[in-house]
Amino acid sequence: MGIQSILDRKGAGVITIRATETVKSAADRMRARSIAALVVTSGDAIAGLISERDIVHAVSAHGERALAMEVRDVAPQTIITVAPGDTLKRAMSLMTSHRVRHLLVFADGKLVGIVSIGDVVKHRLEDLETESNVLRDAYIAAH
Repeated sequence: MGIQSILDRKGAGVITIRATETVKSAADRMRARSIAALVVTSGDAIAGLISERDIVHAVSAHGERALAMEVRDVAPQTIITVAPGDTLKRAMSLMTSHRVRHLLVFADGKLVGIVSIGDVVKHRLEDLETESNVLRDAYIAAH
């Protein structure tokens, strides 16, 4: 199972926020949608990703005034991406090595979705359960 299978199940919808909007607006949008990250846009370009974690770090560093800051001043500059054909193992490796919980999915230079660590873990557990069932059935059939 790979990244495309996650997108097939959860959909490719991505919620965005403009880089010039406030951190408070980002937090409000995340709460309203029950999500943990937003894709940051600047015009038609993808400018980054802001997560709940980034907001907490900003509040810790800047206090209450962080909520009035622009998203672009809080969102990390580095964007970690995967392709629809990438494996869950690659996604897990990228998340671990870059210490991120969300990956943007690009195909042919276009944003086609976002996957979270929760999506990856859920699908990996389903893979392991399927493997376990196949091995159990094979064992039963052999005896």
